[in-house]
Amino acid sequence: MYEIFFRKFNDRVGLTREEEELIKQFLTPKKLRKKQYLLQEGDVCKHVAFVEKGALKAYTVDEGGTEHIVQFALEGWTISDLYSFLTGEPATYNIDALEDAELVLISKSAHEELLQQFPKYETYIRLQITGAYIALQKRLTSIISQPLEERYSNFLALYPNIAQRVPQHMIASYMGLTPETLSRVRSRISARK
Repeated sequence: MYEIFFRKFNDRVGLTREEEELIKQFLTPKKLRKKQYLLQEGDVCKHVAFVEKGALKAYTVDEGGTEHIVQFALEGWTISDLYSFLTGEPATYNIDALEDAELVLISKSAHEELLQQFPKYETYIRLQITGAYIALQKRLTSIISQPLEERYSNFLALYPNIAQRVPQHMIASYMGLTPETLSRVRSRISARK
């Protein structure tokens, strides 16, 4: 079960076999069926989830019932409502499975204990959060400064696996577009080729 988790961890911070075994004691495996919730808005987020297999999405739902996707997570990615996880306040996101999924969960207490006991875990988390912040900053910059065609082309180049596994209406939601607008963007890109 923890193969991809430890491969990703070791890509950033090398662990010995003994350290892997110690960290495993703090991890909880979980399976989700397609469309099953990991977290619902209003509940407190008690875990960070690492995706071993499958795909998940994090999203909000506005008063009109429209979903606004803020994150996808495929194999090797983490997903959570980090604000809720860190503060203990109610979650603003829903997180559910787009496909059957196998996850590795780290609870808040396990996270805190790992930070205290394992400097390598603290380094890994710092690198993860730094990477996530950089990605968020790039996404924000692209939203406010790039033409739609360029944003979509960059999305496809950066996340080809998402584009192959996620319906276009969800990609439109992630990009802050209506499905019709994304369809026009795709048509304009195709016409140029």
